[in-house]
Amino acid sequence: MKTGVYPCYDNQFKINTAASGADAVMESIADCDTFAVSFDNGVEEWHPFDTEGWVRRLMTAKGITISVTAKRNVGDAGNDAVAALAWANGRDAEKDFQWTFPDGSTALFKDAVINVKNVGSGDSTAVAPLEFDIMSNGKPTFTPAV
Repeated sequence: MKTGVYPCYDNQFKINTAASGADAVMESIADCDTFAVSFDNGVEEWHPFDTEGWVRRLMTAKGITISVTAKRNVGDAGNDAVAALAWANGRDAEKDFQWTFPDGSTALFKDAVINVKNVGSGDSTAVAPLEFDIMSNGKPTFTPAV
């Protein structure tokens, strides 16, 4: 297990590249270069008489979106699996996704919604991008590092 500060590249992402209904085959996604994480929290608020106007709160919902920018790498199983979802809709746009943290812990997002936003467009002299969001679809399974 690693401790202390770390470079962002110590985070690693994998996606299920197996065909629908087959046993999971988790593969790395080549050429990812940036990511941003956003927690989407649902918080209920109320103002009971006994708090003299002060708000009470309770977090009642959670979601997570991981926005990734990468380069399109044709022939890499993970990169190809993401790119292919640009044309998918409904349940066909779902894949298992795993985030491995620098300390070795993991978060497995079962049937995550893969929202492909760009697959290959840009300046004529730029390397073709692959941009996508991983959106939780239910509670992920978090496994602490050992």
